[in-house]
Amino acid sequence: MSAPEILLELCGMVPPEPMERVLEALDLLQPGQHIRMVIDREPVPLYRILEKNGYKHATSMRDDYIYEILIAHAD
Repeated sequence: MSAPEILLELCGMVPPEPMERVLEALDLLQPGQHIRMVIDREPVPLYRILEKNGYKHATSMRDDYIYEILIAHAD
């Protein structure tokens, strides 16, 4: 059985709080687990931080212009 996802609902938060929340969640991430980040703007600065620290991400934009970003260990 896989570990449950870590869901971060970050819509409406003012920077830098969304970034801080994601960075805190990365410390909790277990192998095989992922973070689902839901936010109302694309967190472009986060992508470089993730890549430099061994994480992968996949971004999609929903029909309501909300972004969902899945984050996991790059392995």
